[in-house]
Amino acid sequence: MRSLLMVPLLVSTALLQAQGGAFPALEGETADGDQVTLPKSGAKSLTLIGIAYGQKAQAQLESWYEPAYLRFVAKHGLFAGSYDVEVWFIPLFTGLNKAAYEPSLKKFRKSASPDIVKHVLFSKADVEVLKNSFGMADKDTPYFFVLDADGRVIHRTQGAFTHDKLDAIEEVLMD
Repeated sequence: MRSLLMVPLLVSTALLQAQGGAFPALEGETADGDQVTLPKSGAKSLTLIGIAYGQKAQAQLESWYEPAYLRFVAKHGLFAGSYDVEVWFIPLFTGLNKAAYEPSLKKFRKSASPDIVKHVLFSKADVEVLKNSFGMADKDTPYFFVLDADGRVIHRTQGAFTHDKLDAIEEVLMD
């Protein structure tokens, strides 16, 4: 019984440690073939990173593309001009899914909105570091992190897009 009571405490502790922790270097490539490493060293602004490493999570990550782009990049919204943020969506190809990397990248190049393409980073990075550091245990859920200019996590959320989650991210960006 005692061990069952410890599970929520351990999960809470892991999430608290993830808040304020340094985000590990994550490399990938854009649909244009540019190599990018996040977080960027010497960043002058905040960074929003959305990561999915499972097929179900990928569909949920895609549900964020348009609303996050409109709010944070195209600057549509009441407070959109009051902050500066770099936005990246990262489909992370792991294990057997690595074989789908090239076909997925080619398909994305042909089908995605040119505006969104510049904010998607395809990666084969090791997910274990992220899972261990940030409690990203559920491969069916996308995870979102707001990083400060030093690459520290100042906010995190997860799951399918909702306006409440988008608004919560915007509040962090305005602080």
